[in-house]
Amino acid sequence: EAAGAIPGIKVDLGAKSLANFPGEMITEGLDGLLERLNDYRRLGARFAKWRAVIGVGSDRGIPTDYAIETNAQALARYAALCQNADLVPIVEPEVLMDGDHDLERCGEVTERVLKTVFMRLYEARIFLEGMLLKPNMFVAGQKHPKRASPEEVARSTVRALKNCVPAAIPGVAFLSGGQSDIEATANLNAINRLGGPWALTFSYGRALQTAALKTWSGMPSNVLDAQAAFTHRAHMNALATQGQWTEMEERAAP
Repeated sequence: EAAGAIPGIKVDLGAKSLANFPGEMITEGLDGLLERLNDYRRLGARFAKWRAVIGVGSDRGIPTDYAIETNAQALARYAALCQNADLVPIVEPEVLMDGDHDLERCGEVTERVLKTVFMRLYEARIFLEGMLLKPNMFVAGQKHPKRASPEEVARSTVRALKNCVPAAIPGVAFLSGGQSDIEATANLNAINRLGGPWALTFSYGRALQTAALKTWSGMPSNVLDAQAAFTHRAHMNALATQGQWTEMEERAAP
């Protein structure tokens, strides 16, 4: 806390197979969640996170409306329980990059997901000013032969957010979702150059940690270099949240 860090905790119990819907997932963990949240609040947590996983199939049958609806309901119930426990919910509906779908197909599915999620949040009486959204960017599947440019990603992502996400939401923290380090930074930078009514920032896992972990490789002698690699990656993403990242800044890596 002295360094300005606010503690939080992931509270879902992971994505499991959705009964009767092969290839689709539902996130579990609602049973007993309020009691757990109250305990986490007493222990110092101030926010929580719940991840819903939405896959994109090779045909247009996946995701089904049922998979989207059940995951949206779970996100809304989780968010309501968080706010009852005086915790800020991070609502994470992730449309996966797995597959061979193009950017347009990702956008179509993500818009369906976001519109359903916010309908359920509204029905659950969520205080929108007291939550954060953690969505995927609009990117093609990893097996698609064409990678969209940062400008294409930004235009599609920001347009859809303006169509689907209320301005009352204070912040949108994008997940990296399998993008490379630099791809995730470049796309975030392009998104912030377009901007919107929300703070547009990052909540990266792999795209923030990969360089540091590779540099470290479990060797005590590499710790300082790994710390420098992590600091550089974090700084690049901080610049991207202001639309000020450049390839020249990137090349100034330690």
